[in-house]
Amino acid sequence: MANIIVFGAGGRAGKQVVAEAARRGHQVTAVVREPAKYADYAKYAELGADSVTIVAGDVTDAASVAQLAPGHDAAINAAAGMEPDHFVSAARALIAGLTAAGVARLVTVGIGGALEAAPGLPAHDGEGLPEEASSFSRNHAAQLPLLRASDLDWVYLAPPLVFLDEGAGTGTYQLGGAQVVPGADKLAYADLALALVDEATAPTRSREVVAVS
Repeated sequence: MANIIVFGAGGRAGKQVVAEAARRGHQVTAVVREPAKYADYAKYAELGADSVTIVAGDVTDAASVAQLAPGHDAAINAAAGMEPDHFVSAARALIAGLTAAGVARLVTVGIGGALEAAPGLPAHDGEGLPEEASSFSRNHAAQLPLLRASDLDWVYLAPPLVFLDEGAGTGTYQLGGAQVVPGADKLAYADLALALVDEATAPTRSREVVAVS
């Protein structure tokens, strides 16, 4: 059994991650900005209250990360934000905070636009994406140079270039490389959660961008 801290636990991906980790018997610290909004979180996720601890925290604040993270075996970052600097700020805070807390493993939700559509060409710099989506993807991927320069044992799991399905999922997934997976056009949040929890508790990839489909 592992102790996992999940940032962005109140979002669509985060809720699925918390539910999957607790279902497997792991202890989960679910980090949200306002815990009062999640008073029925355990019931929503069909979890026992003793499996999940909901705490207030800010993934963009290194001091908050450092305070909450000690004692955990791994961190999962499922937090998103529309501010242009959100992902860079979160990466800086996680690198500093997790390092101070002695937590080496970070599994983060990536974005499909960061995958290569051709050698050296991220999908968000190619054709076919609306400018708003391309801009968001570039902001998301801007954290990668920071992660690469850090000493963390990180992995960036990037789903396909689609809106993810909020349904039940298939119960399976596959990992690829740093390239767009041909024909991969859908993925459920539930299946993404499987990959995130697997990589947090039984790592197979390290310090790389990985397509998940």
